[in-house]
Amino acid sequence: MPKPPDPFHEFVAELFAPMGSVSIRRMFGGAGVFRDGLMFALLGDDTVYLKTDARLRADLEAEGSAPFIWIKPSTGEAIDMGYVNLPSCAMDDPDEASAWAKRALAVAKAKAAAKPLTRPKKK
Repeated sequence: MPKPPDPFHEFVAELFAPMGSVSIRRMFGGAGVFRDGLMFALLGDDTVYLKTDARLRADLEAEGSAPFIWIKPSTGEAIDMGYVNLPSCAMDDPDEASAWAKRALAVAKAKAAAKPLTRPKKK
């Protein structure tokens, strides 16, 4: 039986409406937010985290945002996943939230373009 819609996921889809349609897929206890086939945001504990590069990360941190840190269950190691939360002031402003999200989507596109198209064959 499919899980019922998550109210936070519905809220996030509405929050990012100014940038166009996004899809949200559950994964690993959280969810990914996708546009144009690329994940640009991560949802966890009712928080929106945006994919970042050095510049976007600095801008988000200047707004008081913090990184998403995953704790590896087997070792307890803290791993920075490269996502930083959306500033709290943007959580009530779809235009501002979408402006940040568009920057995160641009980061996702740049990182995807930098990846090799094919994997090397195993010997």
